[in-house]
Amino acid sequence: MKLLNAAIVSLSAFVLVGCAQVDVTKTSKGTYAATVADDVEVLVTRPDRAYEELGTLSVVGWNPSETAKMHNALRAKSAPLGANAVILANSGINPDGKIWGTGVAIRWK
Repeated sequence: MKLLNAAIVSLSAFVLVGCAQVDVTKTSKGTYAATVADDVEVLVTRPDRAYEELGTLSVVGWNPSETAKMHNALRAKSAPLGANAVILANSGINPDGKIWGTGVAIRWK
């Protein structure tokens, strides 16, 4: 019974927290030392500076009032790849009022 109660509490916590998530998928061949998450820039336009794409990213389920938290999550998930910045190429708000977005993690050349 205790196991069932623990499962119900865990499932309830997941539902209450929602589905806000950031996914980063490594797509480059090379590996780099992790960067400091606080130093990763969040860009919404393609920079003129030369860069290498390290991975793709997607965000979904964030409230518009949580944009800063979403950016911090992007930084935290991209830093282990060695990213210097992330480019949010496409984004919008779903009918449920939650933010979605796609982009890439990059490293300056």
